[in-house]
Amino acid sequence: MARPEKIRLGEILLQQKLMSEEQLQFALTEQKRTGRKLGRLFVENGYVTEEQISGALAKQLNIAYVNLKQFNISSKAVRLLPEMQARRFRAIVLEEKDNALLVGMADPTDLFAYDEISRLVKNNIVLAVVNESELLATIDNVYRRTDEITGLARELEQELGDSNIDFGALGVTPGMEDAPVVKLLQSVFDDATQARASDIHIEPQEKRLQIRFRIDGVLHLQTEADIKIASSLALRLKLMSDMDISEKRLPQDGRFAIKVRQQQIDVRISTMPTQYGESVVMRLLNQGGGTLNLDRLGMPKAMLERFRKIIKRPNGLVLVTGPTGSGKTTTLYGALAELNTQEKKLITVEDPVEYRLAGINQVQVNEKIDLSFAKVLRSSLRQDPDVLLVGEMRDQETAQIGMRAAMTGHLVLSTLHTNDAVSTPIRLLDMGVPRYMVGSSLQAVLAQRLVRVICESCCQPEPILATEKEWLATELGDTVEQHQYHCGRGCGHCNGTGFRGRIGVYELLEMTGPVVAAAHQDDPADFIRVARQQMAGLTLRKYAVDLVLSGITTVGEAMRISNQQED
Repeated sequence: MARPEKIRLGEILLQQKLMSEEQLQFALTEQKRTGRKLGRLFVENGYVTEEQISGALAKQLNIAYVNLKQFNISSKAVRLLPEMQARRFRAIVLEEKDNALLVGMADPTDLFAYDEISRLVKNNIVLAVVNESELLATIDNVYRRTDEITGLARELEQELGDSNIDFGALGVTPGMEDAPVVKLLQSVFDDATQARASDIHIEPQEKRLQIRFRIDGVLHLQTEADIKIASSLALRLKLMSDMDISEKRLPQDGRFAIKVRQQQIDVRISTMPTQYGESVVMRLLNQGGGTLNLDRLGMPKAMLERFRKIIKRPNGLVLVTGPTGSGKTTTLYGALAELNTQEKKLITVEDPVEYRLAGINQVQVNEKIDLSFAKVLRSSLRQDPDVLLVGEMRDQETAQIGMRAAMTGHLVLSTLHTNDAVSTPIRLLDMGVPRYMVGSSLQAVLAQRLVRVICESCCQPEPILATEKEWLATELGDTVEQHQYHCGRGCGHCNGTGFRGRIGVYELLEMTGPVVAAAHQDDPADFIRVARQQMAGLTLRKYAVDLVLSGITTVGEAMRISNQQED
């Protein structure tokens, strides 16, 4: 393809009647004052969208516009342009075709970038226009650190040789920031953040050390390395989190904060002695991920409105239930963020504190010094709170204190491990909470799960299995065959999994008059019947099937949620 001509973006948008002369002049003045890119200013001021800019450039230059969300990028071709240059020139190699490379650029009129890319890839280039925000998200996703991590693990292996040098201690020695163990861990954190991992598992096996990432709730092998580097990594991480480095026989917990790709990441770390060395698991909590917001949870609109009204009540207990890793804490913090005003005092009692919220008094339970849930909860009530968040109703004592607080003018938010909303009041009774307390304190129960979302870049229709048809028939009856079902085939955007991201599935039981009356009776079967009537069929299963019919998730994912419920 011929070298592109230099053209003025503002003039193109004027010619194509996408903006006015006044808007252009205002943006040009702003550009002189701030030195920012003109295209950014157009978008931020709401004159045009990124799609309109890309479309206008494609039309003017007579080149293709590529929607990166729908394009399956060649993992081999993308590596022809190093990540640093891809970010600098806002460009990405999409695929190799007819002895030329298709290169997506946010600004295909940048002649310097065009010349540099041509020199770097040593091949003919065919340009396409791509949206800048989609491009940056794609670069984050496709330039993984797998090769770098494997290389650094080998480097650390060679440094250690057959000796037992304590490389973990090197990080605290001035000038040792370039020690292989430090560089390896930095790369692991970089890659985990890029892959949107929630946890990093470093696990010594008999002959190898394996590093795995949990992405969208599922573990994926990142790399395998020589077992002899395991103790160095564990030691270095213990130093970072102020653990006892001499203690290798007992489990330990800690936390530390690191900066990765301009983001503040809070790391919760747990070590456990295993047969072949210490296993280390780290939970990554991105503190810079924006405010937690109920609108971003994906709750159905009608349910969200009801939930908002419930948490605005002056007193009572609101429970969020579900298994570990079902997003309960995120939901509760979303509720706290809405209630966090100047007029209210909010206290949280947690083990451990997961997210840090400004303006809220957060207390971490510490059993070692006898700072238990019950003890902190009692003290919290003397601190004149309006809203109390109790990390978990762990036992009868915690549940009863929480219930009493709810009866005496406080709003109490907490979590409980139950399978669904209906069984939660019965679970509280099993824990030994008096029946009158459950009836008078409990306002509502929100049960939730997380399902994986089909990757929109490789989503395709999928025939369903006989077992899936049978399962769907319980919700859809004879209409199962009338719908189309989808899955992800796996692509560069989703690391070959077919899924990218997760969304919540919810059901809400509100303790209305009839439900409270049934809770006061001794018959659990009658209570379940009345509670189900109140929910009017809006169950976890129903909502999961709705997501399947909308093409958001697969039948298999919806069934997994249902099986968790029925266990």
